[in-house]
Parts: sequence; structure tokens; C-alpha cells
Amino acid sequence: MTINGHALNLDTEAFAALARERLRPEPPDFGDIISRPRGDHENQPQPVPVPDEKRAIPAAVLIGIVPRVEGPTMLLTTRAASLRKHSAQVAFPGGRVDAVDGSPVVTALRETEEEIGLAREHISTLGFLDAYLTGTGYRIVPVVALIEPPFSLTINPHEVDEAFETPLSFLFDPANHKREGREWQGQLRTYYAMSFADRYIWGATAGMIRNLYERLAG
Repeated sequence: MTINGHALNLDTEAFAALARERLRPEPPDFGDIISRPRGDHENQPQPVPVPDEKRAIPAAVLIGIVPRVEGPTMLLTTRAASLRKHSAQVAFPGGRVDAVDGSPVVTALRETEEEIGLAREHISTLGFLDAYLTGTGYRIVPVVALIEPPFSLTINPHEVDEAFETPLSFLFDPANHKREGREWQGQLRTYYAMSFADRYIWGATAGMIRNLYERLAG
């Protein structure tokens, strides 16, 4: 099923201006009474309880936008096929919050550097999305940022098989946002999915892309 809405065709400058205007200026707090966390629970065919934020594992990811002459792109990775969980899935750079990190930004930058070798001096934070709760028990803070080229990447093969860029114009066109489903632990679970070339973007990654689109589309 395709999701209704209008496409956003933004250049980098327009994206950055809209992001600064509409994203959170600070990371979401636990138990924020103004904005409940987004997540996998929103996308199910039958209502399901909102997971307890405080029992979820804190994590952060980098939603990095790269200015390109042909139009901005989003930097994504394919997780290593050898990993025990979520192997070979498309994901944002990121991971669990370490106690010494101090903020989701530090986590996102540290994990990005560890996974794909992207130096943090190329990254400028624009804002934050609402926390995203996954069915696997994580509370993810998406950090939205610009990645200034030229930059080089060094892939950590223990964590990532590849890093690649996808045009923002494709990801911000709801005609490309599908609702699909599969059985998981004996129940039908539905999720967003976006297929570009030979890459299949789905689950929490596609859900956060959809949330970013919704926030900017207003």
C-alpha cells in the first residue's frame, strides 16, 4: 500500500532551513509529556500498547544529509552479514549509548566514526526527531545533520558491509513509502518499506525516514 502525501523536492539549503525550523532543538527527554515517542507500535494493524521508554535500551543514530550537485542525499549503511542481530539490513550509522557519552549527539558521532570512519568535523547537527521505540527494545534518538563533502570513509567490516547514499528526492516522495508486513513471533507486524535500486530499506530505518518526512512536510 502506498501512503498518500505530497513529495518534498528540496535542495540542501531549503532542507537545512526547514530542519532548523521544525525539528527539536534539543534531544527528547524520557517520558516527554508533550510528544509521545514514535515507533514500531504505531504501524501495527491492531492497536498495541506503547512500550515503556524507561525499560528500553538507549541508542542514537545519525541521519546524515550530504549536499551534492545533483541534489542532497541521505547516507545509509548495510549492516554486516556476519552480525547476530539485524544482519545485512539497511540502517543509519549509530548504536547504543555509552555511559560516558553524555548526549545522543556524542553517541551518534562516535558510532558513525567507529562504523564507517566518517570524521566528526564533517558533521553539523541541525536538530532531533522524537525518540523512536523499536519492537526489539531500543529507544533511538535520531540526530539529523549535514555531512560536508569532500570526505572519505573507512568501513569497519565487523559492523558494516557498505555505506551508500540515496537521493533525498526519492526518500521524501510518499509514492515510494509502502506499508508491508510479515509474521514475527506469531503475529503479523507491519512497517514502512522503500526500495531503491537493489537496496531494501524497511523497519525502524524506514520508519524514521517517514517521521522525518512528516515533520518537514508539516
